[in-house]
Amino acid sequence: MSNTDAGTHKLWGGRFAGGPSPLLDAINRSIGTDFRLWPHDIRLSRAWALALGQAGVLTRDEADALRAGLDRVAARIADGAEPIATDEDIHTMIDRLLHEEAGTVASKLHTGRSRNDQVATASRLWTMEACRTLDAAIRTLQQALLTQAETLSDAILPAYTHLQRAQPVSGTHWLLAHFWPLDRDRTRFANARRGTSTLPLGSGAIAGSAFPVPRDVLQAELGFDALSPNSIDATGDRDFVAEALFACTMTAVHCSRLAEDLIIYGSSEFGFVKFGDGFSTGSSMMPQKRNPDVFELARGSGARVLGDLVSLLGTIKGLPSGYSKDLQDDKRAVFNAVDLLHLVLPAMAGAVSELRFDRGRMRGAVSSAMMATDLADYLVKKGATFREAHGAVGALVRQAEEANIEMTELPTEAFATAHALFGTDARDALGAEASLAARNIAGGTGPEAVQAQLQQARASLTAPSA
Repeated sequence: MSNTDAGTHKLWGGRFAGGPSPLLDAINRSIGTDFRLWPHDIRLSRAWALALGQAGVLTRDEADALRAGLDRVAARIADGAEPIATDEDIHTMIDRLLHEEAGTVASKLHTGRSRNDQVATASRLWTMEACRTLDAAIRTLQQALLTQAETLSDAILPAYTHLQRAQPVSGTHWLLAHFWPLDRDRTRFANARRGTSTLPLGSGAIAGSAFPVPRDVLQAELGFDALSPNSIDATGDRDFVAEALFACTMTAVHCSRLAEDLIIYGSSEFGFVKFGDGFSTGSSMMPQKRNPDVFELARGSGARVLGDLVSLLGTIKGLPSGYSKDLQDDKRAVFNAVDLLHLVLPAMAGAVSELRFDRGRMRGAVSSAMMATDLADYLVKKGATFREAHGAVGALVRQAEEANIEMTELPTEAFATAHALFGTDARDALGAEASLAARNIAGGTGPEAVQAQLQQARASLTAPSA
């Protein structure tokens, strides 16, 4: 079989006496997955033609003919050209179409390069773009959270540890607790993009190109930050995929945790939040139901993206150096994770935008026992050690629980018996508003601290992407 066979345009085959088994073709054919790489394959091929021209491998006319032919191929694919049965992957398809558009000069384009460095370059270009688009999608969800948070500065609700009521916080502070993990995700994607921006093109199959192709020209033409220093590493490296998948996984995890809060808070038992019509569904049997499907699907998606990361790491952990065909599956993992986030993030943003908060239910869930720490702090300020204050307040909590009353309803003598330093103003320490006001430390839930945090959040969203 000739590697210039007009019927197949396979990029290999000259050393084989016969064609591959249909069963091999079935498992080896990847164009159903990697078709989406076509804009990046076109772009790197145009750069390669330019570099071959500067290396003296092609004449200027040949390089120009190839670049013009690739432009026509791009137009055909954009207009709906589809693969045929013999197109093994997107590189084979583009080679076939380029022969149709540019003629026999197309056979010179693959000089000095391999599909190994070709697919590594296309995958890096795609991943860099994915990091940018996911940054924008995360920003949209952050903006929805920030917009809601700005309306909740007068709301007070319990914060929870171990899913038990712990201390009161402002509604703004609670919502922004989901803003900042997403901000860290944006940093991770920025770092992943920078880590991806190393050009492998010119590495050939494993040993580098035998032609004096100017790799600095390729780097400038394709917008990479650096050149790969080792051709063996360059063709077998998928760290960049793992890093992008880790960023995807953390984003999915953070969406899942936000979703979990909202699912719980939207239940009848809590009633802190009501879901909008646009992002809720009903029951086929129970007319009264309003189901938070977006948040439940987001929660489930976290497991799927985690599976993609584990799959990729499991693939690369046992590979020898250089390229192995196992790496063909890296694209399935990262494409799936990115596609899923591009569904989850906008849906989450829309659902968050429609939320309505019940400040009465939120405030009603705050009990005086949640200010037990504030009461202990009261004693500390009077001169007690925190350990003895903790014990004295714990005794008061127990008395209130046994009597099934609020701590504010305990008689004055109960406070005096618990500790001699309790004065007539002790009950003032059991107010939720006073508890918040005492926590204006940077990062705290006090009103001034929360306003400063809102300013930080706004600044984060208006800052240019890293």
